[in-house]
Amino acid sequence: MRLTNAKSAKQGIRAVAARAGVSTASVSRALNNPDAVSPSLRARIDQAIDALGYIPHAPARILSSRRSRTLGAIVPTIDNTMFARGIASLQQYLSSVGYMLFLTTSGYDLDVELQQARNLVSRGVDGLVLRGDCHHDGLRKLLADNSVPFINVGIYQPDRPYPCVGTDNEAAAHRAAAHVIELGHRRIGIVSALQRNNDRASARVAGFRRALAESGIELPPQWHVEVPYTLDDAREAARYLLNLKDRPTAVVCGNDVIAYGVLLEAERDGFSVPRDLSVVGFDDLDWSRHLRPSLTTIHVPTGETWQRAGEYLVRSLAGEQTIMHREIDFSLVVRESTAPPPKSLK
Repeated sequence: MRLTNAKSAKQGIRAVAARAGVSTASVSRALNNPDAVSPSLRARIDQAIDALGYIPHAPARILSSRRSRTLGAIVPTIDNTMFARGIASLQQYLSSVGYMLFLTTSGYDLDVELQQARNLVSRGVDGLVLRGDCHHDGLRKLLADNSVPFINVGIYQPDRPYPCVGTDNEAAAHRAAAHVIELGHRRIGIVSALQRNNDRASARVAGFRRALAESGIELPPQWHVEVPYTLDDAREAARYLLNLKDRPTAVVCGNDVIAYGVLLEAERDGFSVPRDLSVVGFDDLDWSRHLRPSLTTIHVPTGETWQRAGEYLVRSLAGEQTIMHREIDFSLVVRESTAPPPKSLK
């Protein structure tokens, strides 16, 4: 039997309770607040629901709990593998605790992000996952006025009054640049993402620059190129740097996609990596270790980061205390794309 409408909701809950051998109160609790019951009890009730083909009546559940059990996420784009990986992890976690996810994109446009937030709030989402801390002035007011909690994902800013979970991008980028400095490079270029409306990109550039400054290394203006997150743009940036009369011997990149573009263009122009040019990425995407040469990069636990964001919102909505600023560790993964500079260009 398939029980879906409001009239049959009570009958459905009784049938599920009878089949699972539990009380109707336990079934209601498992449906409306899965975290309030043990995993074994929840599994037993889920089995009964599957066997009966019972579909809980969503409007009734919303009225009874004053929650829609949905979260929204606004990301700049789904073209970036990092965002896709993070969303998949968030979705998997939310599904395990009885939540659904609404996903929208902003195209790195703060006005679009604000409008998408309005759309999600109007549809009754319980909370929002936002990328970074660079938002329209009206966004936080919108969420505060509607009592919608949020968390900034992908950054760690303990000095800010807003919830966040992520890697310290400035510190991670500093480590990436320090690696090539330790190898002996002093002619170091930067290919970063566009910094406008992207505080993660800006933090990474700041980390790169700090490492150079601490070692007394000058960064000529022409050795820093900002590009969109595309292979074509990354290749164009690499072509520009490699054709300079006075070129860098190492390039640190804002992410792995940019680094891949630099590797491709270096190969096309006849440069050997790492003999003639060292390249460092950021993110450690799945394919980075399979490149030839394999890519030295900063490993960021993206799946964990986005899951933690979901956990924060779910626990906050349940009235539980949770960590407001959570730092996710990064690590430098040294592979084949970095080596000491060529003696002729030291």
